[in-house]
Amino acid sequence: MTTNHQIDGLSEEEFLRASMYAMLGRLLSTEPDTEALQGLAALEGDETPLGLALAALGAAARATDAIAASDEYHALFIGMNGGELNPYSSFYLTGFLYEKPLADLRARMSEFGIERAEGIAEPEDHIASVCEIMAGLITGEFGTPADLATQLEFFDEHVAPWATKFFADLEKAETSALYMPLGTIGRLFIEIEIEGFRMAA
Repeated sequence: MTTNHQIDGLSEEEFLRASMYAMLGRLLSTEPDTEALQGLAALEGDETPLGLALAALGAAARATDAIAASDEYHALFIGMNGGELNPYSSFYLTGFLYEKPLADLRARMSEFGIERAEGIAEPEDHIASVCEIMAGLITGEFGTPADLATQLEFFDEHVAPWATKFFADLEKAETSALYMPLGTIGRLFIEIEIEGFRMAA
């Protein structure tokens, strides 16, 4: 994605939402390097389910290294003949890649003025991409911060129908260790978003 970073004027709640989407997008777009793992290792949580999951991710990061994290990422999402999981909305919603959900997402991206970044081979309906777009809508990376109605429209169309299922699959994937708590974080966060949008409507 090519964007202009802008977060001025965000409330703390909006900043935290955007930060969570950004973290999910970063960790799902590529394997974490040593610097990223060090950042994750500092994560702490509270006694809420999401807080406990964040603490678990911190503990998992402290127990791994960049080589093991890379091996896990490739086993989950790439592999010799494809990874254990297919992180694309088209697959989750139709059973196939490059289907209507991808076309619909590309149309929405065009409306927002979001361009595909050079050198990225993944289809845009990758879970990392939709998380990054949600973060950008909140922060105004594509112009000005999107209002809740616009965020909800994108969320309902491109996140809610499948992301919870993807993150639940990531939680229980056979090759998931570092990424298991990330699956829990993603699932719980999307559930919180669904409820938050419902209450705001």
